[in-house]
Amino acid sequence: MLSVKKVAESCVSSSKLERIPSKYMYLKNKSDEDSSVILCDEEAQNITIPTIDFSHLISSNPTQRSKEIQQLGRACTDWGFFMLINHGVPETLREEVLRACKGFYDLPEEYKRQYEGGDIFAPIKCGTSFNANVEKTFLWRDYLKCHVHPHFHAPSNPQGFSETTEAYCKRSREVIGELLKGISISLGQEENYIHKVMNIESGFQMMVVNFYPRCPMPDQAMGLPPHSDHGLLTLLLQNELEGLQLLRNDMWIPIHPLPNSFIVNTGDHMEILTNGKYKSNIHRAIVNKNATRITIGTAHGPPLDAVVGPATELIGEDNPPAYRAIKYKDYMRLQQSKELDGKSCLGHVRISI
Repeated sequence: MLSVKKVAESCVSSSKLERIPSKYMYLKNKSDEDSSVILCDEEAQNITIPTIDFSHLISSNPTQRSKEIQQLGRACTDWGFFMLINHGVPETLREEVLRACKGFYDLPEEYKRQYEGGDIFAPIKCGTSFNANVEKTFLWRDYLKCHVHPHFHAPSNPQGFSETTEAYCKRSREVIGELLKGISISLGQEENYIHKVMNIESGFQMMVVNFYPRCPMPDQAMGLPPHSDHGLLTLLLQNELEGLQLLRNDMWIPIHPLPNSFIVNTGDHMEILTNGKYKSNIHRAIVNKNATRITIGTAHGPPLDAVVGPATELIGEDNPPAYRAIKYKDYMRLQQSKELDGKSCLGHVRISI
């Protein structure tokens, strides 16, 4: 299948500069239809997602750390999204990994084609849209998915790509590890609680590089439709282009990241594990007509064969299990075999009361 990068280039070079092929004309899903209001920039300035200071979260000052953990818990409860600042990941590494990912998409189509198709659990997978086999219309998005933990996999080209992404993914795991400690404490447990019950040391980490080319008709196309993420936490890095929107109170809120920050969101398996206390949030990626947007998301979860259900310590007579336990691999297979549509996959394991 032709990459969106090539489709975009053909739109620019042809006489049909302001048109995109009809198969990329986005059809709204239920989450879109239920929430059509998009806040303008002025309105969005008054609604900002929480900010967590990582340096306070790992502080040796008990009072400072405790205060930040409380803020982290509120962010997970109220938003399922937060900005992370002072995280300690060097800005040079962030810039290098973005350059490396751009370099991958600049490679010839023939090289990238070797990673197309195959099983959804292929350690390296390259493609376009989300699931072109079942989608009625295609998304304005190319992707590269790499399994990077417990075993690291990445393309060998361009030169330095594998080394740079491995270094970046290692640092992202360290950041997520500390966040999970803070979240464990916010849940009233000891700091290594999630590490132990989810076997995080052997946990699954996937790097997803999204490539959204400039689009002649951004109002008619979609980068990623409304969805929630699998896993416990997702850490997102992006270039200077914005495009992430989250759903809150039936309104789409544009996210404006602070310089040198990460965006972090809770995933479906955090919602399952906490029995709904910390819910995943629906979000989407829109496209623009000015330039290419690149994002690097690292999704962090338990081992693929782990069975995830509500934690024993977080349920009781007054708080019965709200979700059925499911193997992480089976949940991913369910999500990857369908079109993205809000939190529809979570509905398959939610227990009706």
